[in-house]
Amino acid sequence: MESSLRADLFDPASLATLGHIEVVARWIVDGFLSGLHRSPRKGFSVEFADYRPYQPGDDLRYVDWKIAARADRWVVKQYEEETNLRATLVLDVSRSMDWKSAAGRITKRAYAQQLAAAMGLLLLRQRDAVGLIRFDDAVRTSVPPRARTTQWRRIVSALNEPSGGRASELAVALGQAARLVTRRGMVLLVSDLLVDPEPVLTSLRGLRAAGHDVVVFHVMDPAEQDFSFEGEAQYTDPESSLAVPAAAADVRVAYRDTVSQVVGEWRDALSAMGATHELVLTDQPYTMPLRKAFDARQRRI
Repeated sequence: MESSLRADLFDPASLATLGHIEVVARWIVDGFLSGLHRSPRKGFSVEFADYRPYQPGDDLRYVDWKIAARADRWVVKQYEEETNLRATLVLDVSRSMDWKSAAGRITKRAYAQQLAAAMGLLLLRQRDAVGLIRFDDAVRTSVPPRARTTQWRRIVSALNEPSGGRASELAVALGQAARLVTRRGMVLLVSDLLVDPEPVLTSLRGLRAAGHDVVVFHVMDPAEQDFSFEGEAQYTDPESSLAVPAAAADVRVAYRDTVSQVVGEWRDALSAMGATHELVLTDQPYTMPLRKAFDARQRRI
């Protein structure tokens, strides 16, 4: 695939108009993998688990030739030990994630859903077990990690489920993630982090102490970072409903300084515990967040 046609390099808002989450995620992952120029990992154990489609570079000894002859379809026998990682996607679907600053952009939630779907598919294609937790003021979805071919459908179905809460109970969701990932694995958090940091950082330290890799994707709309608004307006917190009237020119400098400080505090706190923090803006392509997820996974094998 030419780099100019790679969906992982497209504008996220443009991608969102081209199909459902499942379709968009497949395009993103196909483009990303085509840009890696890598060979799939080889190596199988003795306990059969499932079939998966043949990929170039797979060992031909594990092709099921009976199925190939009968159905003209190449599949490879997959074994339990081939699943070397258990990962849980933790997705924030609270009210603040439904915000966008301009008609030509997508909401933070839409961006996060596409990113979570793409990461889930990427990990499943790498033969890893993947689960999903969606949360707002409560845990709305809890899908335990699995590596079976049906897991992709379960994740996509869960991503399309509604949510109704305002606030973000992130610490509760991370506690659920700790219960789902029962052996050393990875937790991939996608959130705008508009939460009280202390209970969240305490939960993340617990995950790190248990040996889990933690990657945090801090999702922001570009306007949240640079505050490009003009004139006077009333600004309302979508989760608390607190409304404050202000003139943009009067608060712009203080706002930018505060945002920079908060992002830096998250980054420093996560770095200190050995976790990864990645600031992701909703107008940026998916290449860099996927690279972070891919690199974190590669460190585990």
